[in-house]
Amino acid sequence: MAAAPEHVPETVDDVRDALAAHEYLADEGLATAIFLAKTLHRPLLLEGEAGVGKTEVAKVLARWTGGELVRLQCYEGLDLAQAVYEWDYSRQLLHLRAAEAAGKVGPDATTDALEDELYSERFLVRRPLLRAIDHGEGPPPVLLIDEVDRADDEFEAFLLEVLSDYAITVPELGTFRAAVPPLVVITSNRTRDVHDALKRRCLYHWVDHPDFEREVAIVRLRAPGVSETLARQVAGAVEAVRGLGLYKPPGVAETIDWALALAALGRTTLDDRSVRSTLGTVLKYREDAERVQAYGIGELVRAAAARG
Repeated sequence: MAAAPEHVPETVDDVRDALAAHEYLADEGLATAIFLAKTLHRPLLLEGEAGVGKTEVAKVLARWTGGELVRLQCYEGLDLAQAVYEWDYSRQLLHLRAAEAAGKVGPDATTDALEDELYSERFLVRRPLLRAIDHGEGPPPVLLIDEVDRADDEFEAFLLEVLSDYAITVPELGTFRAAVPPLVVITSNRTRDVHDALKRRCLYHWVDHPDFEREVAIVRLRAPGVSETLARQVAGAVEAVRGLGLYKPPGVAETIDWALALAALGRTTLDDRSVRSTLGTVLKYREDAERVQAYGIGELVRAAAARG
C-alpha cells in the first residue's frame, strides 16, 4: 500500500501558525528550521540549555502532523538492543519447547523450517529506530533522539549511518527501508560536542531562552488562569535570575510552574515573602538559591515590578 501523503507546509508562517495552534510559540528562526526540515526531509538538530523547549518541539510536531512520537532517550552505554531491535528470546524459547513437545525437533526432524520461524518478524522486538524506519501505514512518525550528547561516540556513528539512508539491516530478515522518512528531531544539551559529520547531515538550530515578551505570551498561553500582571512579573524575575550566572538557569517550564504556583497561592503580584516561599519552584539547586538570596530577594522583586 502506498505511503500516506505527508503534510508539507507552504510557508514558514504556516509552521508558526500550526505550532501556535498546538500551544508552542516559536520564533522565526526555529519556525524556519522546522519548515526546511519538513520540506527537505532533513534531520533537525536542536542545541541549547536544558529547559528551553527542545524536546517539546518534537511533541508538538507529532500532535500537528498526526504521526506517532517515537522517542529514543540517549544515555551512556546505549546499544543496538535498546535503540534498534532485539529478539524476544523468552518467546522464542517457549516456541522451541512447544515444537519439541509436538515432535518437530529431534534426531529425525529438520530444523531449517523451525529456525525460520524463530527468526521471523513474529519474534522481532522493534526498538525506536526500527519502529520509526519501518512505520507502515499512516503519517510518518516523529523520531525524537533526545540528548544525543549523552550517548557514546560509537552510537553516534551508527546513527549517522541510519540517517544517511533511512535503512536498517537485520541480518536474519534483510533490510528495512523507510518508504517515507520520519521527521527526525535530535536534541543536545551540549554536555559534549556532537561530531561534525552528524551536524553536517542535519539542519541546525540553537534554541535560546525566549525574550521577555515571548515568555510572557508563553505563560499566558500555558497558564491562562494567571493574570497579565503576574505573568509579566514572573517573566521579569526569571529574566533577572538568568543573568546571575547560575548552575542551572530556569527554563520556560520552570517559569510556567512558578506562575502557576503563585496563582495557586492566591498571589496576584510578586513580593518578598511569596518569592522566598516559592523559590524552589523555579530553582532546583541549593547553590543557585543561595546566589539569588545573595543578590537580594528585594532586588529581584523590584526587577519584576519594573517589568509588570
